[in-house]
Amino acid sequence: MNDPLRPPMRQANYRGQINRAHSPVLAGGTPWATIMLGSLAPVLPVIPAVPVLPPLGFLLLLGWRLVRPGLLPLWAGVPLGLFDDLFSGQPFGSAILLWSLALIAVELVEARFPWRGFLHDWQAAAALIILYIVASAVFSGGKLSVAPLVLGPQILLSILSYPIVAQMIALFDRMRLARIRKIG
Repeated sequence: MNDPLRPPMRQANYRGQINRAHSPVLAGGTPWATIMLGSLAPVLPVIPAVPVLPPLGFLLLLGWRLVRPGLLPLWAGVPLGLFDDLFSGQPFGSAILLWSLALIAVELVEARFPWRGFLHDWQAAAALIILYIVASAVFSGGKLSVAPLVLGPQILLSILSYPIVAQMIALFDRMRLARIRKIG
């Protein structure tokens, strides 16, 4: 029956959506590329007196692991931590160890609380961020007597920026799963 308020549906409008597939490069490489780009943040020409910039690579790693569980393998902390160690200025091996331990901790949280929501993820991320920043300060040879005063702003900014990172990851995930036209 023809409805005067609704335009007629045409079969030609829907032909381009059939037989489409995900790009394997985009689907598999987006998480790795975004984390590696986040690890390049220390290269930016920002020179503060105290560390204020959040560890963006680590935040993106946590975000991908918490927002899209199962997407990154458990061993991903080793190559991504290696890449972060090359650009962060931390002692070599610190990010490899800390990122691997963080992924194991997230895996344990997922096994214990499979019904978790965003606030639970934010709490888990906050705990891991605090542990990561303090452990990074210890590995770099920083004095723990002034750590709360110096590391406090970085910890606070990192915890408060996690929801923004999670939203960015949701956007990247939609881009990652965008369908492309299949040729042939």
